[in-house]
Formats: sequence, C-alpha cells, structure tokens
Amino acid sequence: MLGVFGLLFLFVLLALRFPVALAMILVGVVGTIVATANRFLLLGMGPDQAWARGFKTAMSNLSGETFEAASNYNLLVIPMFVLMGNLAGVSGMSADLFKAAYRWMGHMKGGLASATIAACAGFAALSGSSLAAAITMGRVALPEMKKFNYSNSLATGSVAAGGTLGFLIPPSGGMIIYAVLTEQSIGRLFMAGVIPGILMTLLFIGAIYATVLRRPEAGPPGPRSSWSERRSATIAALPFVAVVGLTIGGMYTGFFTPVEASSVGAFLTLLVALWRRSLTVAALSEVTLQTVKASATVFLIIIGAFIFIPFMSITELPGQLVSLMTSLPIGDYGILLIIILIYMFLGMFLEGIAMLVLTIPVVLPIIAALEFGFDPSMADMKMIWFGIVVVIVLEMGMISPPVGLNVFVVKSIAPGVPMGQIFRGIWPFWFAMAFMLLLLALFPQIAIFLPQTMVG
Repeated sequence: MLGVFGLLFLFVLLALRFPVALAMILVGVVGTIVATANRFLLLGMGPDQAWARGFKTAMSNLSGETFEAASNYNLLVIPMFVLMGNLAGVSGMSADLFKAAYRWMGHMKGGLASATIAACAGFAALSGSSLAAAITMGRVALPEMKKFNYSNSLATGSVAAGGTLGFLIPPSGGMIIYAVLTEQSIGRLFMAGVIPGILMTLLFIGAIYATVLRRPEAGPPGPRSSWSERRSATIAALPFVAVVGLTIGGMYTGFFTPVEASSVGAFLTLLVALWRRSLTVAALSEVTLQTVKASATVFLIIIGAFIFIPFMSITELPGQLVSLMTSLPIGDYGILLIIILIYMFLGMFLEGIAMLVLTIPVVLPIIAALEFGFDPSMADMKMIWFGIVVVIVLEMGMISPPVGLNVFVVKSIAPGVPMGQIFRGIWPFWFAMAFMLLLLALFPQIAIFLPQTMVG
C-alpha cells in the first residue's frame, strides 16, 4: 500500500508541474523514511527509534545514490554526445544533411518530407536527442516545404515524427538511461537500435508515400536536381558520414568503448566546426551553456531515479506486480501488450525520459520473469530487445495527443499552424511505429542481431 500511495503522490506532483527529478527525490526520501520506520515498528521497535532508523536510511540513500550516479564513469557519454550534437548544429552539418537528402529525393512526390525524415535520422546519429532533431531540422525544412505548398499537416507531422528518431538511433539519451537503470551494456543497446532505426526511417518514408498517393496535393514534387548539384551536396555531407562511421563503427568493432566513442565524436565534430570557421566565441559560449544545461537535467533525473528505486524495493510493490501479471492466463505476449498499452496511455501525459525512469523499476521485474521465446542464457539479449520496444513506445508518446512533446516543439517553430493540423499529420507515422512494434515482437533478431555479433 505504501508503494501504491507513493506512486499516486508522485503522479499528483507531476500533474502540478513539479519537476520530475525533484518529485522522485521527494517521494523516494519521504517514502523510504515511512516504509523503513513502519518495518521497524512492526518488529516491535519504539516509535522514536523506528523513525530515527527510517530517517538515517533515507539520508544514507540520498547521499550514497547521488554520489553513485554522479560518479558513474559510463555516464560521461551523456555530456559528450550532447556536445557533439550541439557542435553539429553550429558547424552547419545539419543543414548539409537536409540539402543532400533534398537533392536526391526532392523531385519525388512528398520528396521534401521524405528528405526531412532522412535528415532527422542522420542528425539523430549525431545528437541523440529527439527535441534537438525536431527543432534543428524543423527550422531548415519547414520553410522549404511551405515554399512548395506542402500541406501543413504533412509538413509538421514529418518534422515531429522525424524528430522521434533521435530517441531510437544511437547515440540515444533514452537508451543510455535505460542501460543505467537495467545495468545493461550501453554499447550493445546502441547497436540494437541501428537496424530498427533504419527500418523506422524507411517506414516513415513509406507513410509519406502512402499519404501523397491518397492526396497528391499534400506533397507536390520539387524540381529535379542536376547530377553536379547532387554530387556537391553529397560531398558537403561527407564530414557527417565520417564522424558517424567512426563513432558507431568503432563501438561495433570494439575499438572504442561508448565513452571513448562519444569523446572521439565530439572532438571530430569540433574539428569540423573549426575547419568551417563557424565556431565563434558567441557560438562556443552557447554550445557550452546548452550542453551543461542538458547534461545537468539528465543527471538530476538519473539521481532521482536512483533514490526512487530503493523505495520501490522496500515496499515490495514490483514483486507483487510480478506475481499478479504472471498469474494472468494471457501468455507472455498478452502481458507485453498490456504493458505497451499502459505505456501508450502514460505517454499521453508524461515526457519520455520521465516515463522511462518512473516505470522501469516496476516493469523490469515483470519482463525478467517472462520468456518471450528467449533461451534463459539470453536474459541480457531479452532486456536489450525490450529496451528497443520501450524506446519505440516512448517515441509514440512523443507525438500522441494531448501532450505530445515533439508536437509542441514543432508548434513553437510553426506558430501559424493549428495544433489540430499538426496532430492530424502525425497519425500515419504513429501507425508506422505500431507496425514496427509488431515486427519486433515477431522477429526479435531485428534488435539483437548486431549486439550478438559485436566484438568485445
């Protein structure tokens, strides 16, 4: 009951717009005090001593878990990849990506929207941020689509959906947090997102093609680029290919650890920015500030999760849920469907990372108790596969009404487009994500093939 009340109080705080990290810290500390004191009271200890024990345990968790999270060497990937994404935006690599995709695809029906999806996928491989991909590519792509009379729903929907690829394609901030919470390999999780990320990009482009087949006026074709224009745009995008190839390829071959790959990627992106003379003093100051802000926010959320998880363990709520869910006569995939539906519902109201840190402590023991056709010796691969499933469901939440975060980001850079039109534009992409979940359920190898073949 304490666990249930703790979760309810947490959701009340979130509904009141209390910061996610501070809400988890508050509930974790107060909940640990009450749960520990209650345990000692049941053992016959005096009230003063029991509450003193509870306070001591809570303060020990607060200091110990904070230090453990802040001093975790593997979490260096967060500021490094955030820095890499910010430097990529300053250096003009994001604009080069869109231009190259536009030169090759712009002459087709819906080609500008498809180029936006391809550019978002590429930028995601540099930034790892859904919001950064939506903002950066939206500022580049939306004016172009408006110039060619694209429908508002298709233009804004493609930017909002394309931005979500930053949560799936490595380096993904969501995968880093999932890896930390589940004690899985960050590198293997990154590799698990590569093939699903490519397939999701193709499914999004397919959704655009289906849309313009039904409504050709929604995405009129642009002028065909000459071969010289395509060649020059492709050459301009080669620095992006080099940086992504070295970082992702280095992790896959075992030449780099994820931390080393993030540092190499940030350094190479810095060199590109310096070579292009785009890194002014003002730009460097802004990049540094944005990197520190984003990194501090993520670290505080992780600290909140580390304090909240021990409280959940004390209440034994996760164990009770495991017993309840595994006793249902609906099979492993029936339970998985229930979990996905719960995530979809929560995604209508909660931000992706917040939902991840709130639910994983409760959901993970349930997944660990199920098989999904995995051999017991492949328990780690099952957790990695589930991580990709969760990330895609979180992506669906980022564009789901009424609080699709990416939709509000696109609204901020397209203030003249009504919210209703933006939400109408996301549905083809939402169903593409649902189809991707079905593929992962039927063919888990899509996610675990690359992690299984990694070196090291």
